[in-house]
Amino acid sequence: MSSGTRLKNDFNTITLALIPVAIVLNIVVGQIASALKLPIFLDSIGTVLVGILAGPWAGLATGLLTNVIWGMITNPVAAAFAPVAGMIGLVAGLCSRFGFFSHWWKALISGLLIACAASVTAVPIRVYMFGGVTGSGADFITAYLLATGRDLFGSVIITVLGSNIPDKVVTALLSWAIFKALPLRFVDRFSRAD
Repeated sequence: MSSGTRLKNDFNTITLALIPVAIVLNIVVGQIASALKLPIFLDSIGTVLVGILAGPWAGLATGLLTNVIWGMITNPVAAAFAPVAGMIGLVAGLCSRFGFFSHWWKALISGLLIACAASVTAVPIRVYMFGGVTGSGADFITAYLLATGRDLFGSVIITVLGSNIPDKVVTALLSWAIFKALPLRFVDRFSRAD
């Protein structure tokens, strides 16, 4: 199958209908976590779910669109992290393609892989665009580490990994649980499902 045909199949009608639902899910849950100043974000459950169901390109698009729309509506900081959200969807889709959402323990491994990819993408944005402070609950960890004498880059790496690992593992497990609860006739309508 050519890459053009594959891309067209990734964005079938059902996927195009699911993406806006996933975006709303991401923003609503993310806003709740932000309002509560939680040290995790929980703003990519919809993105991971689209990645699982429809593949890496649909996951990438969902993540990017989520953060761009969120940035325009309420939280300009979210738009700066659109590449991170896109990476989450891309890696989730790749994990699904290789069978990493077939069992809960594989979903846990997927969460770790997603966390690593998201962290590598997020650290430079957080350091160079925001000086390490973005207004999330995780900023307390960065402030504490800075107060103990660590440098900014090291503090942000520890903070981002420390918040991304539990966040993405929980997100991957929740997304896996939703995926497993979906009726098979619905799942079969997607071009890339486990």
